[in-house]
Amino acid sequence: MQRIFGLLVVLIFATLPFWMNDPYILGLLILTGIFIVAAISLNLLLGYTGQLSLGHVAFFGIGAYTSALLSRGFDVDLGFGLVLDVAAKPVWLSFLAGIVMAALFGWVVGRLAFRVRGAYFVILTVSFAQVMRLIALNWVDLTEGPMAINNIPPFTLWLPGLGVTTLTSKAQNYWLILAVAVISFVLVAHIVHSRVGRALIALRENEGLARSVGIPVTHYLVLSTIVAAAIAGASGGLYTHYVRIVDPDVFMFIYTVTMIIMVVTGGKGTLTGPIIGGLIFGLMPEVLRDYARPEVQWIIYGVAIVLIVFFLPNGIVPAVGKIWQRIAAWSVRFVPERLRPRLS
Repeated sequence: MQRIFGLLVVLIFATLPFWMNDPYILGLLILTGIFIVAAISLNLLLGYTGQLSLGHVAFFGIGAYTSALLSRGFDVDLGFGLVLDVAAKPVWLSFLAGIVMAALFGWVVGRLAFRVRGAYFVILTVSFAQVMRLIALNWVDLTEGPMAINNIPPFTLWLPGLGVTTLTSKAQNYWLILAVAVISFVLVAHIVHSRVGRALIALRENEGLARSVGIPVTHYLVLSTIVAAAIAGASGGLYTHYVRIVDPDVFMFIYTVTMIIMVVTGGKGTLTGPIIGGLIFGLMPEVLRDYARPEVQWIIYGVAIVLIVFFLPNGIVPAVGKIWQRIAAWSVRFVPERLRPRLS
């Protein structure tokens, strides 16, 4: 039942460009979708392992820069007379390289960061993101520094009947990002419902107990970081080939905060939480634009976050789930069995 419902939701979103072909709205949905993919990746760490990574945007930026540099080609002086000259690669290959590079950094950060816990872990992840931002800002020969890398090529894909097509329209980019979002969701869902997912939840609930029954805690934490970093790298690659420019601002702390808001308000530790939270807080500022001045928009945005955290501390999705369970329990007394809603 849940799979059928999920498939229907995906089909509805897939048909959206046909009945809402407004470039502005499609552009808004594209950017919201990119950050929903990033939020899905953060949810694997924050929601299922309980580790608060405030440097998650670093993987987003690594994916963005790697994909941008490889798709344009670059040469950089490494010192000692060594020059690294890389010719431009196809965009799809650059995109995959960005995912791999983000995953490699996820492995390195995971191996180092999970030696500590609590505030030390948070400080280490924040520091990592800031170091990456400073590298992007100061290694001008490679990253162009604050001048940004411009004219990044858009995605090209082979499509049945059309051959190799450049994805220049907003509808094409929208479908691409929807596909990546669905793949990311299915991947995380598969992990969560597997033995690995149960181990992650166990160490989130009681790490000491999980360790005592033989669960290799560090191994699973590093594994979840690699997967989360790879998905975040994919969202960074989508971003850079859509906006076609990338600068050190992709490592800004506000992007990590945005992902956390999406995860926490939607419901951390739930598969659909980042999607619901992402749609609400990704679209809200733009929806309010026609009705309120900019300062009022952000006040409403902040008040909405406070109200949700205060009254729905577990997020929107768990709250809706409880309401549905109460309706199902109530229906047992007053509704014939064949008409009752199902609990799952």
